[in-house]
Amino acid sequence: MIIFKISINDSFMIQQKGFKFIGISTETSNQNEEASSAIGALWGQFISEDLLSKIPNQLDPNIVCIYTDYESDYTGRYTCLLGLKVNSLEKVPEGLIGREFEGGNYQTFLAKGDLPQAIIDTWQNIWQQDETLNRSYTYDYEIYDHRSRRGDESEVSIFIATN
Repeated sequence: MIIFKISINDSFMIQQKGFKFIGISTETSNQNEEASSAIGALWGQFISEDLLSKIPNQLDPNIVCIYTDYESDYTGRYTCLLGLKVNSLEKVPEGLIGREFEGGNYQTFLAKGDLPQAIIDTWQNIWQQDETLNRSYTYDYEIYDHRSRRGDESEVSIFIATN
């Protein structure tokens, strides 16, 4: 849930409430295209194992991709999680993980176009702004809702944690 929103050009600053999450994860880095392979495999597992239907207590059907446990900054290792926001972590199915994420301040970006290239391009733009964004590196995330299934007109919201 968004508490407040301030517009800055095509981007927004928001204060986000915390949430509970159930899904799968992998550890990766942005070096030598490791993330493309690891995150692609994570998406493959999510789809092939039909995890969307296996996650209990879903708040909504929007897939969430979370980047967290940063070793340092975007150049270091981190954990990528793929799953759904849930209202309870009481029943986490075997093979999945449950985590709770605190709220915080976020700068939003909107990736537009063919996926995954639009996501890659938007992240490269974010990395170029790393110093000016004042990133906190707690967790960043993407929301894949109905807008993410529009082919070359797809849209994915990206939330970057800031101090």
